[in-house]
Amino acid sequence: MIASAVAGFSSSFGLIVAIGAQNAFVLKQGLRREHVLPIVMVCAFSDALLIAAGIAGLGALVQAHPDVVTGIRWVGAAFLGGYAFLAAKRAWRPGTLTATQAGPSRLGATLLTCLAFTYLNPHVYIDTVLLLGAIANQQTHRWVFGAGAATASVVWFTMLGLGAHKLAPVLARPVAWRVIDAAIATMMLGIAVALVRA
Repeated sequence: MIASAVAGFSSSFGLIVAIGAQNAFVLKQGLRREHVLPIVMVCAFSDALLIAAGIAGLGALVQAHPDVVTGIRWVGAAFLGGYAFLAAKRAWRPGTLTATQAGPSRLGATLLTCLAFTYLNPHVYIDTVLLLGAIANQQTHRWVFGAGAATASVVWFTMLGLGAHKLAPVLARPVAWRVIDAAIATMMLGIAVALVRA
């Protein structure tokens, strides 16, 4: 069971720790110290919900249509290979993330923006519903894997949102994102290879 939880945590953590629209938004809110806790809660809860949906839906597909899951596994491996390539490319030519100097925002508008970054992003469905669901259904304890994956989301968004103001000087340096993206590329490639070998 512990192995499934660790696998879920590491797989999820590798997928969500990337320079993307949602993470940039959470980071920006953290740097501005505005509505950080509600944003973290929305992101973490959304990931947990989507991961659970992926595990439940793909669990039924495993029993009824194993060929579909095999296809999803190969598509997931190809996606992760591409994701690893893009992360390696970003590591080669890193960028920075900075907060905008806009005025304070309302909580409702901020939460709607967060929901849009979460649910209007096609990658969130690939990452959580399809990819993590497919990996989970290869585990002996798929729901323990899901709990580990959801925990990674809570840990990441909490660190990103609440720790952003402390990271501002570090994240202003391209070398910081170079290290992060290099680690992401390595992890994603490893998961892709594991999917192909399964």
